[in-house]
Amino acid sequence: MALVRFNHSNWTPEKRSYRDFSDLMNLFWNDFDGCAGGSCPAANIVETDDSFKIEVAVPGFDKKDFQIHVENQYLTISNNQEEKNEEKNERYARKEFIRHSFTRSFRLSEWVDTQKIQAHYENGILTVEIPKKEEAKTKPARQIEIS
Repeated sequence: MALVRFNHSNWTPEKRSYRDFSDLMNLFWNDFDGCAGGSCPAANIVETDDSFKIEVAVPGFDKKDFQIHVENQYLTISNNQEEKNEEKNERYARKEFIRHSFTRSFRLSEWVDTQKIQAHYENGILTVEIPKKEEAKTKPARQIEIS
């Protein structure tokens, strides 16, 4: 048996509907990259029966450092980090840890209730909970009688 590296360019649209699951999520949530600024924090999108949750990995910040707003079915999470040039007597042999400002946007479905969005920040994860409207919630299966 031999392992062959998969080449996405060999696949045609007729052979596959989405290259992978992240393509599907990007088509559903964003109609553009959704990220602006120096670096883009990683995000998970979780669907439950009653809501969607967006989990953004942003360690080392305080909850007051974030701005979250909704406009025209777009949820935007941003952080404006000011570069501080404090004079210190420290000499770095190597400096890899730098905080950057970022803006991350997500296009919301018309089936969510934007008036009831909540957010909390704990252990470096910013979680934004977006409840579904009542008509979009998963309903239990029901038996249909045949007449």
